[in-house]
Amino acid sequence: MENSVPMSKSRTIQSHLVLPPDTNHHLSIFGGKVLAYIDEVAAIASMKHAKSEIVTAAFDSVEFKSPAYVGDILELEAIVTSTGTTSMEVYVKVKTINFRTGEERITTESFVTNVAIDSKSRPVAVPGVFPETDEEKELYEKGLLRRQQRIEKRKKQ
Repeated sequence: MENSVPMSKSRTIQSHLVLPPDTNHHLSIFGGKVLAYIDEVAAIASMKHAKSEIVTAAFDSVEFKSPAYVGDILELEAIVTSTGTTSMEVYVKVKTINFRTGEERITTESFVTNVAIDSKSRPVAVPGVFPETDEEKELYEKGLLRRQQRIEKRKKQ
């Protein structure tokens, strides 16, 4: 695959401790705080892939699956799963880890679309990606369908 790089080159992992100011009255983390973390880690993965600055074009999907509470560790993992000419789809998985028990749960899964830009905020081309692991292959193959769905959605607007 000419001008393509392995998906793993963009893999980015961040950890955050859930603190009281990050939470609601249930002592679980605010969804908006999780979205900010997702946006940041997706941006970093995109910048690593494109080797340029990026802008967030869309949060294609966000699925909150379980809460994270004060004292939990949030671990976010982002990876570029597919590319267009200037855009990148980034999958972000958020886990909560109870450091006392070692229990891990997926709290959130999201797909974010970012666009690579130059110093004048004009879109620039990005390299393609190719999968190496079974998990990456599944994300990559389904990414082609998600991209087509995004294109169809834009046509209807």
